[in-house]
Amino acid sequence: MYDFQPDLSLAPAERYRQLCDAAEALTATEPDGIANMANIAALLWEFVPDLNWAGFYRAIDGELVLGPFVGRPACIRIPFGAGVCGAAAASGEAQLVEDVHAFPGHIACDAASRSELVVPVMRDGHVIAVIDLDSPLPARFTADDAAGIEALAELLSTRI
Repeated sequence: MYDFQPDLSLAPAERYRQLCDAAEALTATEPDGIANMANIAALLWEFVPDLNWAGFYRAIDGELVLGPFVGRPACIRIPFGAGVCGAAAASGEAQLVEDVHAFPGHIACDAASRSELVVPVMRDGHVIAVIDLDSPLPARFTADDAAGIEALAELLSTRI
């Protein structure tokens, strides 16, 4: 049994280092990408405070398809370029949005979401998935959060 107990009082860089260590432990020997995404969604929920949604969208044939997550039911398919997730998938770059209501074309899967961080997972120069974090707090995510999730995405690039 895994029992990861994150210390939420730690500095973000240390907390994200511990998150990546936990992700390494959970995914190192598991070949199933869906199982790995499910466990990482659960870890994100534990390690990142003030979330109302944490999970994955998988890149399939030019659109994002809902993957494992924790939170309320979500949009199932998102075209590349649409909303925050689609913008991350189309650009291959992280999207840190302080106010989702000010983001052009924002797709509101949960009306309670106020800010969002979406980080693409890349393999061989192509987006294979995005990690999506939503918060009910405005401006919840920082550059430290983006850097931590980008490190996680790099770790997962060969495991999902």
